[in-house]
Amino acid sequence: MSGLNASLGYFVVVVITAFLIRILIKKWPRFSFMLEFASSFMLVGCLLEVQTIVEVGEWAGGLGPDVTVTMLFVVLLSHGIICGAASGNPSVSLQRYLQKDASALPTLLALVAQFLGSHLAILVAFYYWSLELTDMHMIKNLMASECSTSLKVSLLQGFFTEFFCASVLHLILLSLWRRSALIRIPLIAVLLTFLSHSARNYTSGFVNPCLAYGLTFHCPGFSYLQYSLVYWLSSVTGMILALFLFMGHIPKLFSKNLLYSQKKGFRAPKADKSEKKKK
Repeated sequence: MSGLNASLGYFVVVVITAFLIRILIKKWPRFSFMLEFASSFMLVGCLLEVQTIVEVGEWAGGLGPDVTVTMLFVVLLSHGIICGAASGNPSVSLQRYLQKDASALPTLLALVAQFLGSHLAILVAFYYWSLELTDMHMIKNLMASECSTSLKVSLLQGFFTEFFCASVLHLILLSLWRRSALIRIPLIAVLLTFLSHSARNYTSGFVNPCLAYGLTFHCPGFSYLQYSLVYWLSSVTGMILALFLFMGHIPKLFSKNLLYSQKKGFRAPKADKSEKKKK
């Protein structure tokens, strides 16, 4: 249990750091895009440790799959509660831009902030593993440069796996966007946990370019270009398809609805000719 206690302490530190950044940014609304930095940092930082538990925790710390799935759900739920509308997901930011809910410059700044947060989370996690606080982290530190890739199938299979998962995620996000946070956040956490668990033998179902960058891009086996095709292009393509299916068009690109007919406006009944003469 010492390994689990160390991991829980690490989670608490990462979450508190993201929460403090969020509080500080609220004082300067001009830098609101940095909320995406905190969101990405928290998500990638925590899931790097969950990945460690999945890879070596079972035989180095006695932590079974039930523990890892539970921790994954708790991390995703905590992320949704603390970060709110800041998704830490470039595909979600691009979706809002295509919906005309965000302009170009804030979207670009959010994307940069998300990848910076992801990269900082990698550096922090590597430093944490280098401390070798437990046997699990000692083993992780030794294998950090030779980690196993999350992409366990061919590029084509990987692309369609992430594409399908991204399409499902964004359709659900669009459906729940205006629902209460009490309903939306737990459902999204359950969905992401399910997708990750179901796709673990294929791509791990990241459906988040920043998350994929943080968790598997540094692992050998595929080039950055191949990883980008599977985890970045598929996620964005799945998002575009989901937006098109949900709205019938892409608001930023064209306004005409191509899938669903527009309801005709209500027409008031015409007055009788006799009434017109009286007037």
